[in-house]
Amino acid sequence: MDESATWRLLESDWYSPRRLHDCPTHYSFPGDRFLPNRCLMDLDKAHTLLTSKTPQFNTSSNFNQAYRQKLIENLSLDSQGRPFKIMVFRGSPKSSRKSIRFVDELRQEVAAIFEKDCKQTPYRCIPKGEKRALDAPRLRNDYYSNIMSWGINNILAVALGPELYLWNSEDQAVHKLLQVRGGNDWPTSVTWSEDASTLAVGYMCSNLQLWDVESSKLIRSLQGHSGRIASTAWNGHILTSGSRDKSIINHDVRAANSLASCIKRHADEVCGLKWSTEGNRLASGGNENLLYIWEASKMSSSKFLHRLSDHCAAVKALAWCPYQNNVLASGGGLSDGCIKIWNTEKGICINNIETKAQICGLEWNRHHKEILSGHGYSIRENQNKLCLWRYPSMTKVGELGNHKSRIINLCQSPDGITVISAGADETLRFWDVFGPPTAGAGNSMVSDLQGLLSFRTSLLR
Repeated sequence: MDESATWRLLESDWYSPRRLHDCPTHYSFPGDRFLPNRCLMDLDKAHTLLTSKTPQFNTSSNFNQAYRQKLIENLSLDSQGRPFKIMVFRGSPKSSRKSIRFVDELRQEVAAIFEKDCKQTPYRCIPKGEKRALDAPRLRNDYYSNIMSWGINNILAVALGPELYLWNSEDQAVHKLLQVRGGNDWPTSVTWSEDASTLAVGYMCSNLQLWDVESSKLIRSLQGHSGRIASTAWNGHILTSGSRDKSIINHDVRAANSLASCIKRHADEVCGLKWSTEGNRLASGGNENLLYIWEASKMSSSKFLHRLSDHCAAVKALAWCPYQNNVLASGGGLSDGCIKIWNTEKGICINNIETKAQICGLEWNRHHKEILSGHGYSIRENQNKLCLWRYPSMTKVGELGNHKSRIINLCQSPDGITVISAGADETLRFWDVFGPPTAGAGNSMVSDLQGLLSFRTSLLR
């Protein structure tokens, strides 16, 4: 073989290792000259050719030559018209047809863009101001009182000094339900029953009353306490009350003798009560900085499930997580200023956030994984503010508030969109802070991404 022939052989397509670099043809995937590129193979067809017998053509048939040629091409040529090869060691020339890997890469790029867009763009707009503000004259500046409740009948009950008013959120009608005579007594806790048929009202002078709002009549009075009743909570037909006399009483409102059980474990006033969504556990917070978790089935024995002593001030603000039944949020007073997230199954604190302000109320967002805190006095920050926190990371989403004095209470509308804050500045402020996600560009991005993700084919590598 002469020198020129040898040189031509070295420069041929199938011999030279420099072919992929020197060849003017552009390849989608360079490949490797020793390792086969499986993503360029038609493995199904290769398997068929390897395992099936070679078809024998009947020369005596009536098939013409054109048909035979077409049949041979279908069996021996690939989609590009080249001889089909079971093992492919090189890249395929670029064509107008987009390969599966191209779609795979495009899907990854769009997913990355979408993820970046989600991180940079707020999920929804947090309101800068309140939707509505109502005057609340004679609203008492008392941290321990719980003077607001919004029932599923869309009626807000709020105690203003010795009077208790009902505000209908649908027609904005106001009705005065009761007024306490005498200067030494006033409502200190207000709670709607679960079906909004009964309103429980606790008083400064240890009275506990049940009111029928439809007829504006007193149904009955419940006895048992000897001090201020600042916290009440319903669990079906059971009304639980906590008092300055350090006791917790469960009242069965169906029975003539309503006293179902009485618990005396707290060493100071019971200022926070909250039943879990399932009704199997009760959280109680005291002015001695303790938080107790009780099981409904064992309350008659006064045996608690957990006794938690991590707070450094009174525990008034309590809220059970709506999407994790065993998770409870609690907030401490001025000397504490911490929001603690508890696993009540194990009795351990799973997160702790220092807000550096008195926590007067906590409300979970039922539409997004967030929790809102209402604050009172503060030495440094968040004074008189509402702060929104993302759960479970507990990073601050934002803050809002125009109260001129500390926030006393928070409560949430039945639809879970609006939160009301009652301030010592004698105002009630309505915040649409829990609104559902707004429709916009984010949704179209999701639909586009879902279109790409519908390609379930992935390459065999």
